[in-house]
Amino acid sequence: MNINATLFAQAVVFAILIWFTMKFVWPPIAKALDERALKISEGLASAEKAKSELAVANKRVEEELSKSRNESATRLADAERRAQILIEEAKGRATEEAAKIVASARQEAEQQVIKARESLREEVAALAVKGAEQILKREVNAGVHAELLGRLKAEL
Repeated sequence: MNINATLFAQAVVFAILIWFTMKFVWPPIAKALDERALKISEGLASAEKAKSELAVANKRVEEELSKSRNESATRLADAERRAQILIEEAKGRATEEAAKIVASARQEAEQQVIKARESLREEVAALAVKGAEQILKREVNAGVHAELLGRLKAEL
């Protein structure tokens, strides 16, 4: 065989192989590669979209956390103010109650002093009558001398 004929035959077979590959093998491979590239690009687009949505969601979460912190701080401040008001009211009521108790105690003490004075006057009057009986050596009739004894009590 001649080298030129062999070379020509090999070139023809190679050309048929290229044509067969381009006609039947290459389109499914290219189609599969295109589909794969499309899936990859869709996946990348979805990842970018998810990344931006995550950023937006994180921003919303931070805003909500900030709102919650502000609301809780406001509520805490309100609760502290209410507690101070309640404490002040309780102090005011306690002061009023203490003043009432002190006034009542003073009034009761004054009444006891008056009773003690009356009791002391009666005892002094009785002692004066007994002393007068001793001095006069006779009985003093309280009914007869009631006016005299009344004046004596008033003077004491």
